[in-house]
Amino acid sequence: MLLLLVAERFLSEGRELIDKNPVQACEKLYKAAEEAVKVLAITLNLEEARKAFESGGWWSKLLEKATQGIAKALGIKQFILWWDSAYKLHVDGFHEAKLSSEDVKERYEYIEEMVNLAKKVLKKHSTAHVQSSTYQE
Repeated sequence: MLLLLVAERFLSEGRELIDKNPVQACEKLYKAAEEAVKVLAITLNLEEARKAFESGGWWSKLLEKATQGIAKALGIKQFILWWDSAYKLHVDGFHEAKLSSEDVKERYEYIEEMVNLAKKVLKKHSTAHVQSSTYQE
């Protein structure tokens, strides 16, 4: 899925920028988290993914709702906290330029967890889809 590749690229670019330009690192890492939420919402077939498709895009409140749906669907309550860290990077780190490189480093692992979870869930669902298609032949 293209969105996952975009998330991985933003994660990598963000990691490289943490010490050089923490403001830009914050935005790259936030975008990685945002793309991970989209991948998960689509893969899990959440209502928020359908709303985004029907309306032509995602917005903050829809991403927040998707995050809650993902946490519930996967039984991973801390996913909401990971999203909160990403949103802090976006607002305090990018828009307000208040976060230091150390502050960004403290939150990096949560963004990485989000992207890795998206990769794992997408792979699991892709494998299940292929297996069910194979048995139907």
